[in-house]
Amino acid sequence: MVMENANQTLSQKKVVVIGGGVIGASWTALFLANGMRVVVNDPQAGIDKTVRNYVVQATPALTALGHDMTSVLGNLSFEADLAKAVADADFVQENGPERADFKAALWVTAERFAPAHCLFFSSSSGIQASVQSVQMKEPGRLIIGHPFNPPHLLPLVEVVPSPQTPRELIDASLAFYRALGKHPLELRKEIDGFVANRLQSAIFRECVYLVSQGVITVADLDSVVTNSLGIRWATNGPFLSFHLGGGAGGFPHFVDHLAPGMETRWSEQLKSTVHFDEATKKLLVEQIESGYGKQSIAELAEARDQKEIAIIKGTKNLSR
Repeated sequence: MVMENANQTLSQKKVVVIGGGVIGASWTALFLANGMRVVVNDPQAGIDKTVRNYVVQATPALTALGHDMTSVLGNLSFEADLAKAVADADFVQENGPERADFKAALWVTAERFAPAHCLFFSSSSGIQASVQSVQMKEPGRLIIGHPFNPPHLLPLVEVVPSPQTPRELIDASLAFYRALGKHPLELRKEIDGFVANRLQSAIFRECVYLVSQGVITVADLDSVVTNSLGIRWATNGPFLSFHLGGGAGGFPHFVDHLAPGMETRWSEQLKSTVHFDEATKKLLVEQIESGYGKQSIAELAEARDQKEIAIIKGTKNLSR
């Protein structure tokens, strides 16, 4: 099993998590689940309690995925001084504010005080490695390791090197995330927002447009996705879905028969205007409150986790 290999490879390796917010705390839970020693670097008061509470809350989900969470908090510590935190580190996973200047400055410190073998990863959802590493002596050393929320559950990690990153570092990065049980995919070139967030943004633009035009409500649109596209894409993805949609003729048949209608919709969508103006924001918030306000964020997140675990386990079992 991947998990057994992960424990053999990563057990007691030191990883520094920069930033103890939602993403950093989720990474922390996953690293601990793989037997790693985790040092959280975050100057925020009370961060130790926040991260520990997150790990405790994530424990049932990680246990359901087969991890042994017994006594993992014993491998968790905190260090507000970045230079001290990265000393003798094997890996660094950065989750700080999405500001290029902030990230550039911290990587200078990390590079100066971390060992030469330490791998540097940024969880940034859009700031490219070549932008963050401009002040580093070896800029190719930094690689994007972009997860999806929550990182301790969702498998994909977008691994995005800069043009200066050597092949051996890319391969080592992919191996690291595979050892964690993740599904890392290397992007062939840098692009703003990477891949999954660009897809998400494009789809969400149409979601907002449809709701703002009164075609459908927020809750019903979510139901459309979870009862059709969500199931389809969780198993096949867009290209394979349309290849199968072409029947015996596959994708060529699909393009010949359905592409003209799709191109017409593309033209219509490009002409539509979508903005998060005050009226649109008010409408969306009201409908989200109407559709989901009876449950707390924590309750909604727990339900999400249970469903995602079921999907992950189900598709993994079928792929064997």
